[in-house]
Amino acid sequence: MSDVRVLIGFNSAKDGSVELSAKIAELLRKKGFLPCVYGKNSLFAEKIGAKIVETPKICGFIVTVGGDGTILKWGKIAAEFDLPLLGVNMGRLGFMATLEPPEVERIPELLSREPPLSRRMILECKVMRGGGVIFSERVINDVIVSRSSLSKLPEYIVSCGEAEVSRVRADGVILSTPTGSTAYSLSAGGPILSPDLECIEFTALCPHTLFNRPMIFSDKQPVKVTVCHYQNSKATFSVDGGSGIPFLDGDVLRLTRSQNDLKIIEAGDGFYGAIHNKLITPIK
Repeated sequence: MSDVRVLIGFNSAKDGSVELSAKIAELLRKKGFLPCVYGKNSLFAEKIGAKIVETPKICGFIVTVGGDGTILKWGKIAAEFDLPLLGVNMGRLGFMATLEPPEVERIPELLSREPPLSRRMILECKVMRGGGVIFSERVINDVIVSRSSLSKLPEYIVSCGEAEVSRVRADGVILSTPTGSTAYSLSAGGPILSPDLECIEFTALCPHTLFNRPMIFSDKQPVKVTVCHYQNSKATFSVDGGSGIPFLDGDVLRLTRSQNDLKIIEAGDGFYGAIHNKLITPIK
């Protein structure tokens, strides 16, 4: 595995992330890998002893140091360049990050052989306004369309293909990938989906109705959301926990299956082990 470049992505907001990144870089160097940093973060590169690269496509792997939010950021780069990603969890839950800090000694071994991979479907989100595309981004977890603070409840219209499937007044709607089923959708009462499924989950947020259930759509057809505003209500949309962007009357949010998948390197107990250890065990 000599000369294989490993891109290290970190979250500066996490205490100890730089120190742990430096340890990982040293472990990789000892096994013949070349730790790298992407972007203009020369100070971080110097601190961990890594080389700055101009493009991720010359790397073989990405290792992230942070939580699932760090993976959401670097996962889009990993998917674009078809790079397997290994996450080290410094967050609280970490369903996508499969190693904990005490386990980083295993990283060179995992990357030296054919690592087990979990393929995660991702989505393409486009928002159209007035005949043009005003927003386009890949989605690893979810897209949320929700009312603005202090706004009255808008009505959300959700369609799959050409069929309208839901028209509901609510605080908002969540459209998630199977990977995102353990994020906001879970908190809103949605089901946990195996991350290797290929579908789109729809969950309403606090709907004003007596009868409401989450729905699962095929990934073979586009899913669209529009909003009917009520008494000057206002709505925004956000992707993977990003900042809210105004969503106006006449806007159309369209989700389709991306041609790219995210490849997560599996280590430890896997997805169901994480569910048991991080969600079920604490309540026993």
